[in-house]
Amino acid sequence: MIKKQHFIQALTLGLFPLLLPNIAQAQVGLSPLIIESKLDKGKAEGVITVSNPEKETFRARVYPELFIYDPELGFKTIPSDQSSIVPYLQFSPRELEVPGNKERKVRVIIRTPPSLPDGEYRAVIFTENLKQSDIKQGQLATAVVARIGTVVFIRKGNVSPKLTVDSIKYNSQKKSLELIVKNSGTATGYGAINWKLKQGSQEITNGVFPKVSTSVNSQRNMMLQYPNKADQPSLKPGKYQLTGELSWKYPELSENKNTVPFTVDFDVPVELKFIEQKAPNTGK
Repeated sequence: MIKKQHFIQALTLGLFPLLLPNIAQAQVGLSPLIIESKLDKGKAEGVITVSNPEKETFRARVYPELFIYDPELGFKTIPSDQSSIVPYLQFSPRELEVPGNKERKVRVIIRTPPSLPDGEYRAVIFTENLKQSDIKQGQLATAVVARIGTVVFIRKGNVSPKLTVDSIKYNSQKKSLELIVKNSGTATGYGAINWKLKQGSQEITNGVFPKVSTSVNSQRNMMLQYPNKADQPSLKPGKYQLTGELSWKYPELSENKNTVPFTVDFDVPVELKFIEQKAPNTGK
């Protein structure tokens, strides 16, 4: 059975009316937005609740896709890899009707073969409203469908994340610090960072970076914006230091908090400026 179900963050995907502001989209509520489970004899189960906060009834369907956490882009669906749990997912029902101001349950069943190697497997279960909003502009009709997803992590064997701060880069054009976090463990970890920016003994600023997921054997690039206030000056050329703590829990709802202090040094280089120099006038 699913032992822990909890919210992490909304994963709202699909086509949105950025260029067509008068599109009316039906809303879909979903919980939980993340499910974690360990296999028990090759089996696990869970329940997704689909809710309709509007007055009008809608039909919805559920279907799985594989995803990764891209170091630059974050959440991203992909066709396949060895960590996919998609082939082993079943749903009851796959399509459902949700009356206005009501909710319905979808049962999620995972059955895996005994030969499945130990490790972490994942998928995102999308719930998609089947009602389409057609926008007609002359002879052009555009269909817009909204979908949201529940992320599923299924673990077999003794797996856990191991997060470390690897390095830092300073981007002079974006005026930002890019902190590289790596996960050398065997499960996805959600790391939060408390940090201080110093030059010598002087503290320049500090901040907190909220929980960000880092997949197994991958890295995550965290952008720490500085300056982030109008009255903060840009960093002058010189040597700087970023110190702090990287922390995470595993499982997320447990009290098993891991905390790793870090110190990384970096240089802000002198900006090269090209100055036009006219040749001396040698004409007679």
